[in-house]
Amino acid sequence: MKIMKNPKTKTKIFKMNPVVHFEMPADDRKRMADFYSGVFGWKMQMLGEEMGNYVIANTGENDENGRPKMPGTINGGFFPRKADWPAQHPSVVIAVDDLQEAIIKISSAGGEVLGEPMEIPGIGFYVSFFDTEGNRVSLLKPFMS
Repeated sequence: MKIMKNPKTKTKIFKMNPVVHFEMPADDRKRMADFYSGVFGWKMQMLGEEMGNYVIANTGENDENGRPKMPGTINGGFFPRKADWPAQHPSVVIAVDDLQEAIIKISSAGGEVLGEPMEIPGIGFYVSFFDTEGNRVSLLKPFMS
């Protein structure tokens, strides 16, 4: 969260970091894709081995940059469930301007960062953490286009 000043009133404005993505694990990506596309009409994009067999879920119409057109809508994805990964539950991804600053704040506030940030090609840098309630949440520092 950054604190800025409104140029007209000189009052403080708090810039919040938005939820921009959701993630869920899947045991069978074809079965999962068939379920969500059949039930909710989502468009599923199966990525290959080079992207960890991730499946992108578009939950509404997107603009030319791949971002949702309708305010309040987020897209998400599904990752292959793995026996040695912690906390594989549905979670949200929060966009941040400064990943290292967010990691420091999480640790200082009692959260636990899970591993080191990793690069998602063409997307940005990503890392997960546990909040103080045991929820797995993730951070994304997007590449600027």
